[in-house]
Amino acid sequence: MTHQNDQGHDHDPSHNHDHSQNNGHSHDHGHSHSQGHDHNHSHDQPRELTFEQKLEKLFGHWIEHNDSHKDTFYTWAGRAREAGLDQIAENIEKAGLLSEEVTRQLRDALNKLKG
Repeated sequence: MTHQNDQGHDHDPSHNHDHSQNNGHSHDHGHSHSQGHDHNHSHDQPRELTFEQKLEKLFGHWIEHNDSHKDTFYTWAGRAREAGLDQIAENIEKAGLLSEEVTRQLRDALNKLKG
């Protein structure tokens, strides 16, 4: 089947599939453009991230996740205080403060990783 792409030239997307791999779907295909050039595309799994790249992604996730908990701690500390549970509110606020320190440590490690 041939169709026209956004640049106004024909593209034949037909290609072969190799389903012998365990990852489910890996294949290569080439195609021609009417402008007279050919190129191939690989649809293999992306390269595995380096350890440092994985850490960078994890730090981003951990920081966001931890900040979400911190915000929830402060919200519930306020609610506990409104309910007359001042001592409990203090503990929850301390958890919020500790969460801020966790975020600082994670950010520091991320900055060191980035150099």
